[in-house]
Amino acid sequence: MKSAIIATIIGSAAAFAPAPVAKTTTSLAAFESELGSQPPLGFFDPLGMLDEADQARFDRLRFVEIKHGRVAQLAFLGQIVTRNGIHLPGNIDYAGHSFDSFGNGWAALEGPNAIPQEGFSQILLFVGFLEASVMIDVEGTGNEHIGDFRNGYIDFGWDTFDEETKLSKRAIELNNGRAAMMGILGLMVHEQLGGSIPIVGEM
Repeated sequence: MKSAIIATIIGSAAAFAPAPVAKTTTSLAAFESELGSQPPLGFFDPLGMLDEADQARFDRLRFVEIKHGRVAQLAFLGQIVTRNGIHLPGNIDYAGHSFDSFGNGWAALEGPNAIPQEGFSQILLFVGFLEASVMIDVEGTGNEHIGDFRNGYIDFGWDTFDEETKLSKRAIELNNGRAAMMGILGLMVHEQLGGSIPIVGEM
């Protein structure tokens, strides 16, 4: 009799226990309507990084994705520009080295025509300054979404757009950033393989 009572109590408690599979499905479904979940892939999370994730986790990953996408767009544009022979005029230092005297792409970091260690250190310090002081989301400054770094003092007409246009432009930036991340990775691989690529030029 006691065994039957205990079994009944356990069965009743199990009925109210959360099911892990159902929780995962609910968590993922919550993000399927987020910006960036769009054709042709829709919601795409092959590594399961959003399994059991909450909104804070999603916002953090979106913040990182947007920032990496912006850096990748600049990197890809820099590859195209410099490999087509377009450099800043003048010299980069007091020793008389011109901007075009250094290599393009990875060759600017390693090899006979690489940027000197002192110059590379200055670049890293500048990037660190941007990361710590500029590319941040300051609360209470009127920023509207994740990745909005206006912080109350930068505005190139964003407030003049309606909500539909804002969503469209944010989606375009997100897609361009994703494409640029794949693009710059592809350029880095091709640079090691050698050869030439249309538009980019000789690797």
